[in-house]
Amino acid sequence: MPKAPRRPPQLRGRIFRGSVAVSRGLLTRNDLRSAAWRPLFRDVYAESRLRVTHQARCAAVERWLIPPGAAIAGRAAAALYGCPTPSRAAPVDVLVPKDSRIGPTAGLQVHHGEVDLGDVVERAGVRVTGPERTCWDLARWLDLVEAVVVIDALLDRRLTDVSTLREYALARAGQRGWRSLLRAVDLADAGAESPQESRTRVRLVLAGLPRPQTQWVVADQGRFVARLDLAWPAFKVAVEYDGLWHDDPEQFHRDRRRLNRLLGGEWIVLHVTGKRLREDFDGFLAEVRAALRARSRSPWHPMIVLEHGCSGLPEEGDHYILDRARSWGARHRQPARAERVRAVGGARHGARGAIRRRGGTWSGRRGSCWRRRRRCRSSRPRRRPGTPCRP
Repeated sequence: MPKAPRRPPQLRGRIFRGSVAVSRGLLTRNDLRSAAWRPLFRDVYAESRLRVTHQARCAAVERWLIPPGAAIAGRAAAALYGCPTPSRAAPVDVLVPKDSRIGPTAGLQVHHGEVDLGDVVERAGVRVTGPERTCWDLARWLDLVEAVVVIDALLDRRLTDVSTLREYALARAGQRGWRSLLRAVDLADAGAESPQESRTRVRLVLAGLPRPQTQWVVADQGRFVARLDLAWPAFKVAVEYDGLWHDDPEQFHRDRRRLNRLLGGEWIVLHVTGKRLREDFDGFLAEVRAALRARSRSPWHPMIVLEHGCSGLPEEGDHYILDRARSWGARHRQPARAERVRAVGGARHGARGAIRRRGGTWSGRRGSCWRRRRRCRSSRPRRRPGTPCRP
């Protein structure tokens, strides 16, 4: 019969340093290798029956592994604010002052940088970077989509707001990362309720679609019908992300009943799953584009479809894809200018034209390239109808 591992009462249910336990004679090096103890970091152990939370891991890092003046940062700090917790295998981000030295440690992702006193706060007994500095670091360390995902979660919990983040970035203009933060803030939205919804929205916008509304409420004569994850209300097109909680039979029944009511209200609802976002995003993007274009060709659904992340009304020298130019020009006016907007070249149903500034009005001209460009305003060579635009 195998011998039961030794568990001293002083160490049960606790996180401790292995070297201290050995020096006090509570354990031996062989005891630390037994199944009774689980290593967390270098020389940091926990009892195997103890449920180690993210807060406990960060507290151990701040207490034993990082020098004074350093703080928990990045995704680890965002999780302490209530954002989704990183996986247990993910390293803990720490921000260390430039004049401090720390060797590489398994389980830690060490970042060196300037640490101002106002950038560090105490959260749950742990020194962490403040919400604004956390967003700054995320914009520098992560790719754009993943940075916006975490910033959305911080905005949703009202730990900061868009105007504060913009002021924080502009106050540090010229420093590394200020432009990255501004770009991430421009794409952020406090209405996102899950990381996958944020990823879907940001990827659609970066692919060139107009920015959708989040958590759009659909009502029929004052009665609640549904709340949509992402929606373009002017065209009655919506995107719903189906997560794991949709596997519940009752939830599936409610979703399908809600979908039937939306379809009765002439809504186009497209569903996407995590697997399709990973493996077939281009196909899903094509479906969303087709739905928006179908609605834009209707006389009561005028629409301008933009590419390369463009949105809003025309600016001088800009080129767009324009569906039903006559309808768009007749129904849209610029709020900042008194001049009239009109488009020619889209007289027939579904015709396309490029719009550009001519004098005091916006006019259309067929045959030009349909891509927005600011730097080069010279016309490109005419192309044959039906051929795709060059990249």
